[in-house]
Amino acid sequence: MAHSPESLVIRHTHRLPSPKGSAGEGAVAARQFDAALASVGFKLSAELLERLSGLSEAAVVHTARRTLRTVGEMVGDHVRHNAYFIDFPANVPDTEEFWTRCVAQALADGKARENLLAQLGRGVLDLLGLPAYGRYQHTYEDMLAAQDELIASAGDRVTVLHLGRDLDDELTHLYLALAGSTTPLGGDDLRDLGTLAERCAPGPQPAAIPVRENRAVVNAARLGVGADLLLDTVTDVLRLACALSDGDVTLQEPTRFRALSRPVRRALLAGLDAVVAANPAKLADVHAHREPFKRLGERLHPHEYPRWPHAADVFAVARGEKEARSFDSRVGQLLDASDVPGAAELLKSAPGKLFRALDLLLRSAADQEERDAVVAAAVRVAPDVSGRVVLAVREHLHNRARETDRPRVFVNRRGRAWATPDARAPLPAADRDRLIAALDAETRRRLPAPARLLLDPDVVDVALPLSGRATAAGLGVLPRGSVSAVDGGQLRFFVYWKEAERRTDYDLSALLLDADYSTDSWLSYTSLTAVGGEHSGDVTEAPDGASEFINLSLDRVRGTFVVPQVNIYAGEGFEEVEESFFGFMLRDAEQKGRPFEPRTVRMKSELRGVGRVALPLVFRRGADGRWHAKWLHLYLKGISSANGVEENQVSVSKLVRAVVEREQLTVGYLAGLMADDTTTVELWTGDPVPHDPVTYIGLERPEGLHPDSRIITLENLRDLIPD
Repeated sequence: MAHSPESLVIRHTHRLPSPKGSAGEGAVAARQFDAALASVGFKLSAELLERLSGLSEAAVVHTARRTLRTVGEMVGDHVRHNAYFIDFPANVPDTEEFWTRCVAQALADGKARENLLAQLGRGVLDLLGLPAYGRYQHTYEDMLAAQDELIASAGDRVTVLHLGRDLDDELTHLYLALAGSTTPLGGDDLRDLGTLAERCAPGPQPAAIPVRENRAVVNAARLGVGADLLLDTVTDVLRLACALSDGDVTLQEPTRFRALSRPVRRALLAGLDAVVAANPAKLADVHAHREPFKRLGERLHPHEYPRWPHAADVFAVARGEKEARSFDSRVGQLLDASDVPGAAELLKSAPGKLFRALDLLLRSAADQEERDAVVAAAVRVAPDVSGRVVLAVREHLHNRARETDRPRVFVNRRGRAWATPDARAPLPAADRDRLIAALDAETRRRLPAPARLLLDPDVVDVALPLSGRATAAGLGVLPRGSVSAVDGGQLRFFVYWKEAERRTDYDLSALLLDADYSTDSWLSYTSLTAVGGEHSGDVTEAPDGASEFINLSLDRVRGTFVVPQVNIYAGEGFEEVEESFFGFMLRDAEQKGRPFEPRTVRMKSELRGVGRVALPLVFRRGADGRWHAKWLHLYLKGISSANGVEENQVSVSKLVRAVVEREQLTVGYLAGLMADDTTTVELWTGDPVPHDPVTYIGLERPEGLHPDSRIITLENLRDLIPD
């Protein structure tokens, strides 16, 4: 979906670029704009309301139209959410009763009767062949007329839009933030970076672009404006070629390289030649991606450019015609010879690889002397390791300290997840604790030391975003592993999808698990009502878009865990459909309202994964009876068709247990490291507002803070990760 420059700023920063227009009396129109925003759970900050009030009415209306369209998309209100059962969540029938009703209607239908009787004679029943099944039996307008109005509640979500700078300044600031991110971006953010880079490549650039995928996207834009390329490995050139072919710059999926113009071919070959000429050892990097390099060579025709012989060497290595011993093979040879200290010494020249190999090295060491050598090597190179890797290894070591029989979970860059028994030998406690202390000290050294740090209590348990790929694009979405409170009597999930080319059937389901992760029950199209909940009904095609809902009264839920999931029963995948997203709402029972009420939406996230089963998050009831959500953003491979909650309950249960029982490093962990004699850390709920500059970390930007304050919210949470 293409986004305007203004919408990019609003979505990423919750700031409205400073509105333009002639001066006038726009106060009435501004208040009407604010009221319209309230209907979808947004409001204008006092400063922004004042700015709009000083513009002409026409300027305010023009700004309002563009902004309302953007925030509607953010919350999922840009489409019509119909429900199969017109009175949902009231009057939802039992599954057998509903199916019987559909059969009775088909028997009364002359066209359907003969086919149905033939099916029943064979002892089968195809629900999709029943005229009343799977297709809306009423219009969207009919559904609205049948529903009560929503009663406003103080607990409804309110997201504040703040006054931003000029549009060009906002776009430049956003570009610098995304391009210079110290953590990888998610797919949607990476696409937004590409859009911004095309506009901002000739202007100011970040001091460094540490993430290779970001560098590839920026290089594609720099190539277009004739700027120097940022290349220091042969893989940088491969990623750039993928970006130029609209392929996968993460190199996880194969890219079909396009025919490239001569100027582009010359630029890529010259870049390869310069990298290898400066350091011939970098030829060894080719081994990790031999096949893509071979296919790229077929497009670049290096034999036509003899002035760049080092570039030709790259493709000779890929084809196996030239030897270039890889760094990993040298490390592997030392480990095969049981020379752990030698492997640790070699890995010191690649600090990031050393950190990623710490667990293996410690388990491979023969005695305490060898383990001491590994720990000493790690401490020595720690200052040269990226902050993201330091924190990731710290989190890994913390979880290795817990001796349980929980499964080990793996998640790839596309969110595909699987769990297996953990067969690794335990790490010696003393060595693990020494490393944890060293990593804490290194992280503390890199963190800023603000005089006063204000911390929103709701952000304490938010997981550090060590990768943007662990967070889906959307509104109110927290990084994988984050824990957030669920306050409300009714929890309602929703999924929306619109097929692109062929019939597509997504099924929203919820698996209810007991405390031991065994199945209690589920809600799905095969179980329309269960303890505490109702399903809105099965919709089996979506040429014009379709929605499904699950409503749960939390005080009636019997189990300990509620696991919403979206199963692809038939048709297009999550990355093939025209649009698909998931979310949840919270409301009180007496609020009533339509199946979808934007101001009650607490989270809306895009569904963009390669699996056939999406697991956005899990809800858990604590010992005190209160509910919390833990964020997953995971996908199961599933099967090609007919995925359902009944079939995947075992694999879902195993995966949920692995994630729920894993402890993430959180914002609270970093705040604890910052607290010392020079930094005061306070849990702050908004009153009183300090007059002096502070550092504030919270879910949303508060009003009234000093303009020189440093403010960290969900939109720029990655800025917490030290370099």
